[in-house]
Amino acid sequence: MSDDRNMDMQTESEMLLAEGKNEVTEALRSGRSIEHIYMLDGAQGGPYSTIRREAKKLGIRIEYVDKNRLDRMSVTHSHQGVMARIAAYNYVDVDDLMWIAKKRNEDPFLLFLDGIEDPHNLGAIIRTANVCGAHGVVIPKDRAVGLTATVAKASAGAVNYTRAAKVTNLSRTIEDLKKQGMWFVCADMDGTSMYDQKLTGPIGLVIGAEGKGVSRLVKEKCDFITSIPMKGDIGSLNASVAAGVLCYEIVRQRMGK
Repeated sequence: MSDDRNMDMQTESEMLLAEGKNEVTEALRSGRSIEHIYMLDGAQGGPYSTIRREAKKLGIRIEYVDKNRLDRMSVTHSHQGVMARIAAYNYVDVDDLMWIAKKRNEDPFLLFLDGIEDPHNLGAIIRTANVCGAHGVVIPKDRAVGLTATVAKASAGAVNYTRAAKVTNLSRTIEDLKKQGMWFVCADMDGTSMYDQKLTGPIGLVIGAEGKGVSRLVKEKCDFITSIPMKGDIGSLNASVAAGVLCYEIVRQRMGK
């Protein structure tokens, strides 16, 4: 694909609702295609006024409904009195993620998520990927959660900005990207301390599911295995927390500090 590719031309999507004040506001501000907004009749306060103002600017209709209807529609059960029916959260190709890095004139920094099934973990990881400047996340098509409404809410709107690619075979994707100069580090408690490894350059950080960790086949494709030093009585971190710690070690090293 050429460098002037249209990032809105995606290959695969899932239809869902944006739920909650922050999620709907971020969807409006990100320029997503919003078909319809449902708001609790009589809702008052700053966030609702902001949503009404932004919707009016964009010519998006707001339908005022009662709480029972919102409750029936809600997937997250935390709609906060407002929901938006939006165009699907779309997946991109892995090449698109690489193009984002090229466009920013930065070394690629991608997160590869091996078997993350908890939507709250996925949402939190996407949120972390966004704030630490990663160029996107890669998830497998099978045995892993996709971009659902719960993921969108847990990401605090980051799904509107941080792209996700869904691939059939994570190991093969890693092999292909290694040919393009990327190298891969796998998070595992038996690895070398992250403070003793060089985590700069074009990097793919591989995070496994809680309990299972990174699968053997994917781990074998990685160049290095890294660990987070732990001093307490608990032997592991939540997957999204581990991703956050490692992402910011990568950011620290990239900043040369």
